[in-house]
Amino acid sequence: MSAASVPSKTRALAALLLAASLGAVPAAAPVAAAAPLREVMFVGNNWDGTVDVIESRGDLASLGRIDVVPDRAERLREIYSDPLKLVFYLGVRYSSGEGHDQLVDDMYTTPAGDALVVSRPSFADVVSIDLTTGAVRWRFPVSGFRSDHMAVAPDGRSVAVSASTSNTVHVLDIATGRQLGSFPTGDQPHENVYTDGGRYLWNSSIGAVTTSLDAPAQDWTKGDRHLTIADTQTFRTVRTIDMRPRLDAAGRRDLSDAVRPAVFTPDESTLYFQVSFFGGVVEYDVRGDRVTRVRELPKNPATNEDRTTWVNDSRHHGLSMSPDGTRLCVAGTVDDYATIVDRATLAPGELVAASKPYWATVSGDGQSCVISESGADRVTAISFATGRRVATVAVGDHPQRVRIGHVPATWTPPGAR
Repeated sequence: MSAASVPSKTRALAALLLAASLGAVPAAAPVAAAAPLREVMFVGNNWDGTVDVIESRGDLASLGRIDVVPDRAERLREIYSDPLKLVFYLGVRYSSGEGHDQLVDDMYTTPAGDALVVSRPSFADVVSIDLTTGAVRWRFPVSGFRSDHMAVAPDGRSVAVSASTSNTVHVLDIATGRQLGSFPTGDQPHENVYTDGGRYLWNSSIGAVTTSLDAPAQDWTKGDRHLTIADTQTFRTVRTIDMRPRLDAAGRRDLSDAVRPAVFTPDESTLYFQVSFFGGVVEYDVRGDRVTRVRELPKNPATNEDRTTWVNDSRHHGLSMSPDGTRLCVAGTVDDYATIVDRATLAPGELVAASKPYWATVSGDGQSCVISESGADRVTAISFATGRRVATVAVGDHPQRVRIGHVPATWTPPGAR
């Protein structure tokens, strides 16, 4: 057979094999290693539209501050040119905002640590802020007129956000802002928690929290409040849980069924949560579908007992659990304290004085509970082991959500270069 009659593909393959045997094939280009990341904590300063970056453990030292409303002027032009948007914008300011704009409710970083995704209630959106330049990468306007609590999936690739006024949860691709799906909820969706490795998403709706109809006999006016459990692959609701009959069965008809901050045990068999107007913790057996214990925590004698003065109906708002599942950390918001609670007995430890603590999370090393003191513009760490304050750092105006995240190891705040 002549060389001309050999198929061209065969000749090419033979040439490649010959070149390889002679070492002539160039090596594949090396895969770029992922940039090293540094674990930090992000603190959302709701009233001034900034996020403080602090150490995630130890002394909580400040590392810098990020402006998460670089597009404020543009957003305000849109709002003031739309009468309906303006009504809701002012409504947020003078109700849940206590006379202030709500500019950052929740935040999470992308897996690469290159952007911070933030929900901004007053602007009814979610944005991605580039951690190098401080610019907006993408923006997702939620349905309705207010965005609220978020949750990031365990794999870090998607983020869920509650759209308060449309009774909807949107699930977004964290890198692009593209909506992956959504599902309906009860009135005023609030907290979001992923379970089963990210297969399910639990949402709690808290109803109308800005009305003055706060007496127990008027609780029915607050709306439809329940837990919605959605499948994150289909975005279909697989179950709803109304805590009203379950609280009644536990002998607590006096408690609201509006589930606020909530935390699962490490094996996800038990859920602990706070409810509107209540200074304490409720324990719920997930498999048994029943409230098993309710623990009322100490009241501060100085607290005004007029329920209409408690912002957004929350007497206590902030709950976290030690990584080993043995202790709870409770933020006693209007009672001005935080305390470590033994999970076996639900007995509180030392009451650590705190000014309007509004959230509780866990430090990066798992040794401490970290609370935001929104009344004093600071963040405080309380040891799970001793129940005592171990660190405090000043932050911006009215800190609320505190989340663990990552930035590049050599990160400096935008504008500081």
